[in-house]
Amino acid sequence: MIASVLSNTFLLLGSLALIIGSLGMMRFPDFYARTHAAGVTETAGSAFIMIGLMFAAGPTLITLKLMVVLSLLLYTSPTAGHALAQAALIDGQKPLGRIETDESAG
Repeated sequence: MIASVLSNTFLLLGSLALIIGSLGMMRFPDFYARTHAAGVTETAGSAFIMIGLMFAAGPTLITLKLMVVLSLLLYTSPTAGHALAQAALIDGQKPLGRIETDESAG
């Protein structure tokens, strides 16, 4: 009973995070803000969904596999977002507004 409530709560939180993130992403003005919004909400939403699935599965081998997938997701998703933004900056995509770079900071 408690595991079912926790599972449904985390699944709902994850789904809401992904929906709100996708709607908010359309409101941001430039590529970099959109990439940041997509990366943060995708990581958080997917993590909540994975935790909800862990509660639904109970103490089984599936839970261990979900923990491995979650740990990989928490590592690779921000790394991929950073690599995408770095590639866009190298390619010449200009952000809106002023940004601090290593060269201008010091």
